[in-house]
Amino acid sequence: MVLAAGTIVALITLEGAARHLATKEAWGHAVIVLVFAVLLPLRLRAARRGRADALRALAIIASALLVVNAVEAALPHAFPGWMRVEMVVIAVLMAVLISMLVRRIRQPLAGNLP
Repeated sequence: MVLAAGTIVALITLEGAARHLATKEAWGHAVIVLVFAVLLPLRLRAARRGRADALRALAIIASALLVVNAVEAALPHAFPGWMRVEMVVIAVLMAVLISMLVRRIRQPLAGNLP
């Protein structure tokens, strides 16, 4: 969430300093990622209470963020270079989160095996 909010702050700053680095595409991406970043902690609270549907929701949100950020970072000339770095960082963070969630989701299954 901090990274997504920081991106919005960077875009606001760039609007005045280097407008060509704060493109409409960059703004669109940043706002959508911020919305998902706000949803993650909300679902995390429910997941900590043991709700399986919240774990699935976290995995879906993280997967969407991973794919979208990885694909958009690979698009040539679509986003400024600084934003591509931010996209790659978010994609890596989401990959780590997904691996943690997969382990957590499978954990109860492993305990039930003979």
